[in-house]
Amino acid sequence: MSLIVQKFGGSSVANAERVYNVADIITKTYSQGNDIVVVVSAQGDTTDDLIAKAKEINQYASKREMDMLLTSGEQISASLLAMAIEKLGFPVVSLLGWQAGFYTSSAYGGARIKRVVPDRIKKELDKRNIVIVTGFQGINRYNDMTTLGRGGSDTSAVAIAAVMNADLCQIFTDVEGVYTADPRKVKNARKLAYISYDEMLELATLGAQVLNNRSVEMAKKYGIQLEVLSSMTRKPGTIVKEATKVEKMLISGIAKDEDVARISIIGVPDRPGLAFKIFSKLSAKNINVDIILQSVGRNGTKDISFTVSQANLKETIDILNPYVELIGATSVVYDENVAKVSIVGAGMETHPGTAAQMFEALFEANINIQMIATSEIKISVLIDRSDADKAVTAVHNKFFSEAMEA
Repeated sequence: MSLIVQKFGGSSVANAERVYNVADIITKTYSQGNDIVVVVSAQGDTTDDLIAKAKEINQYASKREMDMLLTSGEQISASLLAMAIEKLGFPVVSLLGWQAGFYTSSAYGGARIKRVVPDRIKKELDKRNIVIVTGFQGINRYNDMTTLGRGGSDTSAVAIAAVMNADLCQIFTDVEGVYTADPRKVKNARKLAYISYDEMLELATLGAQVLNNRSVEMAKKYGIQLEVLSSMTRKPGTIVKEATKVEKMLISGIAKDEDVARISIIGVPDRPGLAFKIFSKLSAKNINVDIILQSVGRNGTKDISFTVSQANLKETIDILNPYVELIGATSVVYDENVAKVSIVGAGMETHPGTAAQMFEALFEANINIQMIATSEIKISVLIDRSDADKAVTAVHNKFFSEAMEA
C-alpha cells in the first residue's frame, strides 16, 4: 500500500463533468489499495470572479477580508468533489486547510506555511477514507484564515506529501506534463519525461506556469518525487526529481514572463555604496529585484537598470523618486512594455556557446535585447513585450530543431 497525494487544479474541476472525471481518477487509485489525500483548487475562474465581486463592493478591501472571501472557492470545489465520490460509493471526507493542520504566517494574501500537523488527516486515513483538503489556505496565530498566494495549492500538496512521507505527489493540470515551451503557443514543443528540481525551479520562477516555484523548492528540500500530468488524457506525465538521476539535455525548456517592468535610475553619482543604499530600500519593503545592469561610468555618473514585477512597479517608483534627489541622481524612468524570455538547462554548464546560439536566434528574428542575466543553468533576456511569443518560438526552433538534426 502506498500513500499518494494528488492535486487537481481549477481547470480539472471546472464543471460537473470534470468533477466526476476527477472523482473517477481518485477512486481508481484508491481501489488499487492506496491511501489517498487530495488537494483541490477553486473551480475554473472562481478566484478571479471572487476578486471582481470584492472590487464591486470595496476597491480597497483589507487583505484579511480578501482571504476570508477567497478561501471559499476551494471549500466549494472540495465539498462538490466529496459529493461526487460519495455518489460513486466510496468513503470520503473533505477538510478545510486549518482542519488539515495548516498553520501559516500572518501575511494575508501571501502567507507562508510554518508547519503542518496532519493528525486529522491520519485519523481519516486510518478509517480508510479518501481525504480531500482545500489547497491554498491555512490558519494563522490569530485563528484567521490565510491564503498562500497564486499557485498555493501546489505548495499545499507538496507540504502534505513532505510531512507524511508520501510515496508520490501527483500534480494534475490541463497539460500532459512539463514541455520544452508552452505547447499552446509553440507547436513543436516537446513533453519531457524527466526534469531536475533545479531546472523546474528555474522554469517556474521564470514564468512557466506548470508548477508553483515554492512547491518545487519544498519538493527538492524534502526529496518528494513529483509527477506533472493531465487529468484529461490520463497519460504518463513528467517526473521531477534529483538531477543526478536525470540525463542532462542541453536545454530543458524555454519560459516567458510578461509580469515584469524595467526601471532605470539615470545619472547616479559614481561612488561606492550607492547601489547598496538603493537596493536596501527596496529590500526593506520586500520588493524582489531580478535582472540588474549597471552602465560603465561617464562624467562621474552611471545608470542602474533593473526589473521588478508589474505589481511592485508603482511602489518601487514611489520609494525611489524622493530618494533619487537625495543621492544626486538625475531621474527615474520605467518601461512596462517588456518581457523576459529565458532558457533553462543543466546541460549548459558543459556546453560553451549556448548564449551565442540564443542571441543568434533572436538576431535572426530581428529582436533586440535590452538586458541579459545568466547563471549556471539559465540565460534570461529582456525584450520588447510585443516580441515575446516570436522570441520563444525562434529560440525553441534554434535549439530543438538543431538537436533533431544532430
